[in-house]
Amino acid sequence: MEMGKKILLVFLLLSSFLMEVNAQTVQWKAGVSRAVITPEGKMWLSGYGSRDRAAEGTLNDLWIKVLALEDGEGKRAILLTSDLVGFPKDLSDRIRERLRKQFNLSKAQIILNSSHTHSGPVLNDELHDYYGINFGAEDEKFIKAYSDKLEAKIMASIAEALQSMQSALVFTGNGVARFQVNRRNNAEAALSTVSELGGPNDYAVPVIKVADLSGRILSIVFGYACHATVLDGYQWSGDYPGFAQTELEKRYPGTSAMFFQGGGADLNPLPRRSVALARQYGKTLAAAVEAVLSDSMKRQPAVLKTAYTELDLPLSRPPTEEELKKVIASSSGYQLTWAKRILAELQETGSLIQSYPYPIQIWKIGEQPVFSLGGELVVAYTVELKRMYGPEVFVMGYNNDVMAYIPSSIILKEGGYEGARALMYFHHLASGWDPSVEIRILSGMEKLAEGIGLEKVQYPLWTKE
Repeated sequence: MEMGKKILLVFLLLSSFLMEVNAQTVQWKAGVSRAVITPEGKMWLSGYGSRDRAAEGTLNDLWIKVLALEDGEGKRAILLTSDLVGFPKDLSDRIRERLRKQFNLSKAQIILNSSHTHSGPVLNDELHDYYGINFGAEDEKFIKAYSDKLEAKIMASIAEALQSMQSALVFTGNGVARFQVNRRNNAEAALSTVSELGGPNDYAVPVIKVADLSGRILSIVFGYACHATVLDGYQWSGDYPGFAQTELEKRYPGTSAMFFQGGGADLNPLPRRSVALARQYGKTLAAAVEAVLSDSMKRQPAVLKTAYTELDLPLSRPPTEEELKKVIASSSGYQLTWAKRILAELQETGSLIQSYPYPIQIWKIGEQPVFSLGGELVVAYTVELKRMYGPEVFVMGYNNDVMAYIPSSIILKEGGYEGARALMYFHHLASGWDPSVEIRILSGMEKLAEGIGLEKVQYPLWTKE
């Protein structure tokens, strides 16, 4: 009997060892691709409603970049990063449906991330009330043609990445950079006179390195939580993320550097408003990435898990016809355009939307969790997810559908730009978020995490002390 137990124990130990060896010998497959998306001809820049004319040149080219991953069992995932202010729902849904039909990829296997540069092009169905007050028929024509061309380039680039698959190794790590400033807690105009900055913040620089079996780096995926709003001029630019990617591609020839935006909706790069500062922050971020690449990164086994859902997030009480008429009588600019459109919708249909399908998603790349959320995500969500699952998790905002700001319950209560005023910029919503959205989103993420075997750790992170 004792001999049988010893044999069983040896068998279990040997099985565990072989599983570990197999996890290290089974390789990932990876493919990369990229395409320039800098507009040609007369086009308006996105991000700022104060602009009064079309773009006047190019500071640096805009890009879409694709990383395709396949694990040891053949499961695939697509990450697309872009120098865009955000993906409108209609465009995102159409792309993901085409990928389902053409490559049998579910929404769980696709992340469409935007850097949120405020020096990229306006897209179809994007913040139309905000920008559209300046547009003529010819401008609308250019925007529609560009959006169609962009969709075609995205599909072609993803196809190219899938076709270029080769055996690969995947590594992850976290760095740090500190040029973000919480704009709700620090007055930009007074920044030079203060010695302490208020939070919350997230200074992490998450990095994914994908290399071929010889060690040559194929792709460097890196993120940061901070608005891409250093620049506000009339030239196309990826802003500080564009400069960071260019710098890394100089330092690592032949690689594709891919930036993803984090939960930076209430974080600004400060000071700002000059090309020199955009370049400085880009180099600072690239240096943080290089520090991670130069250190011992964690090699991830070739196991991929993905999960996705759309939460039915409730909105607050929609405006009445009387309230909308009062806004129309007392407003101008984008507020007036928004109120007129919402009133017309109310009068035509008799009702306004009461909720919105909000996309949330988790990837587990080996042992590395990646949380992906839609909209303009404020940093409070990153803080909470890291408190729940540990400081090394990656958090991505601005994914798949940038429909509105996603405020925390505290910001909703406080109001202000992210909590109330910015709502009027967005195309699909007629009222603000219900106060329950934060708990609904975090509960939704927790349920997704449970589904792929990711356990909470309740890490005591960023305490008030």
